[in-house]
Amino acid sequence: MNNALKTFTNGILKENPTFVLVLGMCPTLATTTSAVNGMAMGLATLFVLICSNVVISLLKNLIPDKVRIPAFIVVIATFVTIVQLVMQAYLPGIYDVLGLFIPLIVVNCIVLGRAEAFAAKNSVGLSALDGLGMGLGFTLALTILGALREFLGSGSIFGWNVYSDHYASLIFVLAPGAFICLAYLMAIFNKLQKK
Repeated sequence: MNNALKTFTNGILKENPTFVLVLGMCPTLATTTSAVNGMAMGLATLFVLICSNVVISLLKNLIPDKVRIPAFIVVIATFVTIVQLVMQAYLPGIYDVLGLFIPLIVVNCIVLGRAEAFAAKNSVGLSALDGLGMGLGFTLALTILGALREFLGSGSIFGWNVYSDHYASLIFVLAPGAFICLAYLMAIFNKLQKK
């Protein structure tokens, strides 16, 4: 039980993919112009992480070492395709914004790294918990970053106006604002971790 809890919380705190490991920066910086976009990208990655970790853990003894990485990519691409088709059918507004970045989940360092480093070496249950923990950590990071950028850049959070957009600073919705907000959030996260 203790090992399972440690595996789950590892991705949220100790090895947070965004704030600690600094992985998956392309979707982190590009899709977090709002809290909704960040959350949607995080949830899509969460689904792919859990499902691919489980399948790779189930198949780990059947996949020859020479084709291990291509096999992992095929498994990951299958779940990314499912996410893409479901999002396109049921969430067309979000898909229009994130559509370009959804297929890039296949080559996201977080997903492939967890498949190689964890799922290929551990049980199905622990692999599922690892995917859940890493996915939640990534989703929380993207949602927080998106909410901060949306708040500073347009005066709203999750589309709800908090203050007049006359006082907002457009730079936070643009690329430089992504770097600025991420740097401050990483500094705060690392400072809290050291206490």
